[in-house]
Amino acid sequence: MTASPDRARTLLNRPGAWLEAHGVAYAVRLGPDRRSRVVTTLDEAGLRALIAHPGLRPREGGGWRLRPEGQMAPDRSGRPGMVEGERPLAQADGRLTSRRANLGESPILWLARRGFLTPPQVAAGERLRADAETALAGPSLTMRWDALPRSGAGTSARVEPTDRALAAARRVEAALAAAGPRLRPMLDRICIRGSSLRLAEDGLGLRRRAGRTILGQGLDALARHYGIG
Repeated sequence: MTASPDRARTLLNRPGAWLEAHGVAYAVRLGPDRRSRVVTTLDEAGLRALIAHPGLRPREGGGWRLRPEGQMAPDRSGRPGMVEGERPLAQADGRLTSRRANLGESPILWLARRGFLTPPQVAAGERLRADAETALAGPSLTMRWDALPRSGAGTSARVEPTDRALAAARRVEAALAAAGPRLRPMLDRICIRGSSLRLAEDGLGLRRRAGRTILGQGLDALARHYGIG
């Protein structure tokens, strides 16, 4: 039986309660380890409701606990909205595996929620992010974006990505090429690597707030490429 977000919050507020990925759902446990009984499960929408309020924090030993009310999550990684976890992934032969993924909101949605981006910019950035995630969802969990095929270059990936991953990689490459060499590095850091705007500015040697202008220009270029807006 899948619980409502309110029910899950109530359970997770109990001492020792925690949440973990459990097949295609998320299990609420009240005991100290995985030998404890699963009290209820939560679907993807319910998980996102918990991430939005009050938030989740990593639990030692795996899984997550509720973030105490009023406590902001420290951004140690420079990746706003990052909630590390795993998502189920169906292979071509029907096998269900898992891969590491951000269970929270993307940097683009994080910026949009603060009024920094227009709807077409958000749609374009999220489309690039989704294609990049698909490109990286090959058989290897350690595959890096820079290991995927480039125009006129081979690949250093240790396994061959699926046809679907290769097609997504080509779409990402076409979109970045359309943005041009000046705007591409910012789009790569924000949309693909999930970096915060401040870290992207630091990494690219930009002054504070210059990154927002460049990101906006890059997202506008993506929107034109995708025919959005």
